[in-house]
Amino acid sequence: MIDYYSTSAEFYELVATRHTASSGPPLSRVLKGVDVSHGPVLEIGAGTGRVTEVIASALPEAEIIAAEPSATMRAMLTSRVARDPDLRRRVTVVDGAAQDLPLPERLSAVVIFGVAGHLTVAERVALWKRLAACLPDGAPIVVELMGVSSPRTIPPVMSLKETIGRQTYEWWIGGEPTEGDAMRFTTTWKVLRDGRTVREVADSYVWHTFDVAQLAREAGMTSRRVTEAGGRPIPEIGVLVN
Repeated sequence: MIDYYSTSAEFYELVATRHTASSGPPLSRVLKGVDVSHGPVLEIGAGTGRVTEVIASALPEAEIIAAEPSATMRAMLTSRVARDPDLRRRVTVVDGAAQDLPLPERLSAVVIFGVAGHLTVAERVALWKRLAACLPDGAPIVVELMGVSSPRTIPPVMSLKETIGRQTYEWWIGGEPTEGDAMRFTTTWKVLRDGRTVREVADSYVWHTFDVAQLAREAGMTSRRVTEAGGRPIPEIGVLVN
């Protein structure tokens, strides 16, 4: 398992806060009404727990399994769960990557945000098969699409700027096609004080591009896209259903 996040984990919450503000409401709408009596809701790639909170709020009776392979991210996730009495009662934090994560016999729903593109097609196909065996008919697998359906060049752009105390944090991200369906994304965090860059942290990762129709073909499931919430455009979310 490759740890994609520990290098820049100190900055992750800055992105996660904005991410959850846009993706949280549509995820809540998708999950509302899910029958949670069949088994736990599984979150693959729970990060620091921001999306975990959304799942718990949308499904107040659900047991949740929050899987996160990065020890650094999992420490923040466990801290978030431990300090909230409701989450502490319902959320089980586990170490595990999507490719080899042990699954319970039964699940009520699955949420996969920020993960699917880290998997090859063969790894995704194997995952969909394992998940389908645990889910009842009609139960959703909710996947974040990331808005990149095929490889393309994305020039570096400042995607976020936040000020904390006397420092300003800039997040720059760009991408280039590599082989086949893959892109290599490069991210750089710049820490500035009084207009001067005092520190930079750079990282890169490979992302296998896809759209929701491709995921549905891989999984042998029906699918739909969620592209807006309350009339406002959002990052794409795909919903796969048996």
